[in-house]
Amino acid sequence: MASDSKRPKLGNDCTSEDCLDERLKHFLQWCKQVELTLSSKVCLSKQGTVADYGMLAKDDIEEGDVLFSIPREALLHQGTSRVQTVLKEGKSSLENASGWVPLLLALMYEYTCPQSHWMPYLSLWPDFRLLDHPMFWPKEERDRLLKGTGIPEAVDTDLANLQREYKDIVLPFMRSHPDLWDPSKHTPELYQSMVAFVMAYSFQEPVEEDEDEEKEPNPPMMVPMADMLNHVSNHNANLEYTPDCLKMVAVRNIRKGEEVFNTYGQMANWQLLHMYGFAEPYPTNSHDTADIPMSHVYKAAAQVTQSEAERRVLEEKWNTLCEMEMAGDKGVFIFGKSGCLTDHELYTTLKILCMPPKDFEEFKENEGWEEEEEDEDEKIAQALSNEGIPGLAPDWKRLLHAAVGVTLDSYCTDVEVDRKLLEDQEALSKLSSRERRALHVRYGQKTILHHLQQLTKTSTS
Repeated sequence: MASDSKRPKLGNDCTSEDCLDERLKHFLQWCKQVELTLSSKVCLSKQGTVADYGMLAKDDIEEGDVLFSIPREALLHQGTSRVQTVLKEGKSSLENASGWVPLLLALMYEYTCPQSHWMPYLSLWPDFRLLDHPMFWPKEERDRLLKGTGIPEAVDTDLANLQREYKDIVLPFMRSHPDLWDPSKHTPELYQSMVAFVMAYSFQEPVEEDEDEEKEPNPPMMVPMADMLNHVSNHNANLEYTPDCLKMVAVRNIRKGEEVFNTYGQMANWQLLHMYGFAEPYPTNSHDTADIPMSHVYKAAAQVTQSEAERRVLEEKWNTLCEMEMAGDKGVFIFGKSGCLTDHELYTTLKILCMPPKDFEEFKENEGWEEEEEDEDEKIAQALSNEGIPGLAPDWKRLLHAAVGVTLDSYCTDVEVDRKLLEDQEALSKLSSRERRALHVRYGQKTILHHLQQLTKTSTS
């Protein structure tokens, strides 16, 4: 829903005929029919926005102004689709890990039904591949441009899951309802497109907190108009949920001519590219993060073992951490711009892996730590902040430093190559949009890791 470069803003009224294509005009007519109210202070346009469609301020907007309001009856999900009854009756056979299958089936039906009530809305996306999620990139290009970022692995998992869902759940269900779905039309390719659509444009209503019971997350839903807004981390509008409707509300003053931006949450660039098909230009994403795979910490620890006995102790320590659910072969330690975001897990991992064998034996005999102090969490967070990391024990810093090195080595280029490319405007202009987005993701991650590498330097690093 956004890109890595901005187009010039419009200076005049963007409700003119030149600004409204036929699909957008039909959508706005549909909005009136479903009683979606749009403020006179905003308009939709393809010009002056950071991506395909977007919302612009026609007049100055004050904090708290409602930009639009959409009744719940106009939201698209499995409970409002024409196939809602069939989906409700077949609920037990459609259960899956993501909880998306009923919505995806509803979307496939509505998207291919010419008489669909939702057609003026869905026709805004004639080709979902234009979203350009990495799942639509050739595998070779994805692996080459995004190696080390975590995105290729996430996409491989997505593709395997959706192929399995389609074969084992969706296809049998469609065959049992041939009057509504046709496998020759509702193909695996269309299913993948719907997955990308839900990833990029759906909303999930927050679950009300209840101390007495843990509630299941609400299923995703499509919110017409809300999905027209692009994202930046420093957003100026936010979606609010009420019993009768959803409202987009300005969270700060917005000047005439500015674009109205929503937020998809505190998301790193790799998450934005993976789920939405875009990345914020470096260094604008204040929520950017970099991961150190837990397996890289183990690998770094194994590199300094000198005997079979030391390797056995290391393996035993690692198994203990896995049993404590502090580490795992597929987990990651997450670092933001101010320090570690998974501080408790990393602190415990460093402490156990760096324990002398005698202390580790006592730890096992005591079946873990002694009771923690009340302010222990605060102490751990401080210790693994950018300010606290230089004060860690030398052996902790050496291990973390080595793990950072292993992680940086996993990228396709080093930090200096990407830095020079970002600073060379002529070379940057020759990159494709995919290459630019991948560059912003890679470089954002590597700068966080490079800074951590500097913080963990010791005299023997």
